[in-house]
Amino acid sequence: MSLPPTATASLVEEVDKCLICVLRDGRKLIGYLRTVDQFANLVFQDAVERIYVDDYYGDIQQGIVIVRGENVVLLGELDAESAQNSKLTRVSAADILQRKQVQLEERKKSEQEERQRRLTMQREQPDIVDDF
Repeated sequence: MSLPPTATASLVEEVDKCLICVLRDGRKLIGYLRTVDQFANLVFQDAVERIYVDDYYGDIQQGIVIVRGENVVLLGELDAESAQNSKLTRVSAADILQRKQVQLEERKKSEQEERQRRLTMQREQPDIVDDF
């Protein structure tokens, strides 16, 4: 009786395919999987880091990338046909980095406003114990 292959062993079938790898920190790498080891550490060739902002995306060339297996959240094969039919607009690396910076600043400002609003609400709340 043979046992089914482990998840790591099944990665061997994905070698030499173009894959997208989502990491724990949210980054997305796209490249050709060249090798994998028993810890699910991955080596990508011709890798790019793809950054998405709203309806735009941009690629930053990375070359050869080694990814520790513990940092992988998702790994999947890219379908070239569906990528061409995407409604997203490709922009340059410099443009996507600028858009990402603006998005981060807006998010930070929004979080600060939300924090301030919550602090204000806490101060305005009457003490429930005083009502009894």
